[in-house]
Amino acid sequence: MDQTWISFITDFGFPVVVTFYLLHRIETKLNTLIESIVALPEKMK
Repeated sequence: MDQTWISFITDFGFPVVVTFYLLHRIETKLNTLIESIVALPEKMK
């Protein structure tokens, strides 16, 4: 696994790897937010 990350960093550059990592983290948090918003009307009943 570590070799894969090192390979990505050397091939694509550090900023690209950091950008993809942050986008992945934001995506999971956005999915949680969407689920909460969808469930909100049911909780308000």
